[in-house]
Amino acid sequence: MIRVVVIDDHEVVRKGIIAYLQTDDQIEVVGEESNGHDGVSLVKKVNPDVVLMDLIMENGTGIEATEDILADSSDCKIIILTSYYDDEQVFPALEAGAFSYLLKTSSAADIVDAIKKAMIGENVLAPKVASKMLSGYRSNQRAIHDELTARELEVLLCIGNGMTNKEISEKLYIGIKTVKTHVSHILAKLDVNDRTQAAVYVHRNQLLR
Repeated sequence: MIRVVVIDDHEVVRKGIIAYLQTDDQIEVVGEESNGHDGVSLVKKVNPDVVLMDLIMENGTGIEATEDILADSSDCKIIILTSYYDDEQVFPALEAGAFSYLLKTSSAADIVDAIKKAMIGENVLAPKVASKMLSGYRSNQRAIHDELTARELEVLLCIGNGMTNKEISEKLYIGIKTVKTHVSHILAKLDVNDRTQAAVYVHRNQLLR
């Protein structure tokens, strides 16, 4: 059972999300809060696997709450669920340690899918966030992707397109285990922690043409 906490200051939205999550027999909603400050306290009490986190709230933003939660519970996966996808929100949220970033225009099924993927280590980045915001970001990070092999670069571009290991395996005609090995090497060479940060790297360096 995946234990989930929902933190959102819009009660109608929060209740609607919870109602849908409760229809899935793999998910248990173990708490809800309307602001970041109280959300952090709740997470410390109930120790969920996943937190659905709004960003703009009174009494503690989602970014601040994400930092505070992960400072105490690094295993908890924070999924941002917001209406905002501008630079001032996306990058600070990812840098704070958010595992995935979804927009409130996402379907309920997509939210559930992101929760389940979080439990197997697969990040989800809303397409609008990836294509519109990340591609416009300018970074002073050096182009260390030149150190990747040709196959690793292919896998990295697939990650940048939001593909899962299974999808990469099918596209490149290689085994899942081989994909995982390539992903591990890519993360190490780029000096990033997870697939979301690898996808951010792809878009920062405009590798998708």
